[in-house]
Amino acid sequence: MVQMSIRLLSRRDRDPSDGSGPARVDRRTKNLTKRLKPGDIAIIDHEDIDRVSAEALVACRPAAVVNAAASISGRYPNLGPEIIVSAGVPLLDRAGPDVMHIKEGAPLRLVDGRLLHGDEPVGDGTLLEPEAVQEAMTIARAGLSAEIEAFAANTMDYLRKERELLFDGVGVPDITTDLDGRHVLIVVRGYHYKEDLEILRSYIREYKPILIGVDGGADALIDARHTPDLIVGDMDSVSDKALRSGAEIVVHAYRDGRAPGLERVRDLGVEPVVFPATGTSEDVAMLLADDKGASLIVAVGTHVTLVEFLDKGRSGMASTFLTRLRVGGKLVDAKGVSRLYRTRISSFSVVLMLLVGILALGAALWSTDGGRAMLEIFAARLDDLWALARGVFP
Repeated sequence: MVQMSIRLLSRRDRDPSDGSGPARVDRRTKNLTKRLKPGDIAIIDHEDIDRVSAEALVACRPAAVVNAAASISGRYPNLGPEIIVSAGVPLLDRAGPDVMHIKEGAPLRLVDGRLLHGDEPVGDGTLLEPEAVQEAMTIARAGLSAEIEAFAANTMDYLRKERELLFDGVGVPDITTDLDGRHVLIVVRGYHYKEDLEILRSYIREYKPILIGVDGGADALIDARHTPDLIVGDMDSVSDKALRSGAEIVVHAYRDGRAPGLERVRDLGVEPVVFPATGTSEDVAMLLADDKGASLIVAVGTHVTLVEFLDKGRSGMASTFLTRLRVGGKLVDAKGVSRLYRTRISSFSVVLMLLVGILALGAALWSTDGGRAMLEIFAARLDDLWALARGVFP
């Protein structure tokens, strides 16, 4: 693992009090962000903070983020720390495992790289600054070659384990939702999913695709005022509201049949379909859509690039590469649509449309006796105003 030298901010460079607020503690960042409020201090144990987690943390507007682990380990150039620091949120790095035992809600202060409960130190780490993050990212890029080799090895391992599923669809369960010949929109709560869902609103309205939410992607659909038809995943980050929305539930299980999310779904009074498979839930959703005859698969928020796969932090992300090859020409990735295309209406166009509207209204009024009389009265009033203005300003 690449070792990095991270410089501390000097006392002259920052306010003596870098952040204060109640502690919110969770080893899983995505669980923490569900209850993190503005002004809280987020305490996480997240090696290599990924982009999605960082954006979720920043959106909660915490007073500070304290990471028990290394925010940039040097394994690959992860973007999360840069996003947090650039947003002006203090990030205390490598604070140590003891911070995970801090009591939820305890009032904390972050001062000069030390985490204090009252006057008692409860954590000590490195307060990252933008220049140090950039330096660490440069060094971390050197670790990519080893990660590419590991990614290739994981890809071959997945191919050996899931050859029959990938090539012949063996093991894909039956579902009641009819996907045959339909467009399918698969939503993962990943990069740019909100913007892309907004851009795709007219497409959804016109084509009425089958909407599949992958775990928290179901809540993303609901937040965008859509109703999911299918929810696929291990059910660790989807809300009870989404599970009760009437969508068909497909629980992603391990290859040996263990399904940690199964009991939770059944406790809600819903009987799900179980899909045992290696890999990620977004892979399962794509394979399911393909096997059940979808004519087109539109993916929102899914993982595409190598860094995105590594961001996910799972060797199983290699499965997504092969799954995309399996789905082939059916797959259309909506990632970045919001950046590629934005509706723009110039000021000139707005003025022109307004003038055309006024002319059309005038023509419509002039075609009737009552309208003609109204226009003549209006014209007479304009003449009076013009005469008054000339008298006041000769």
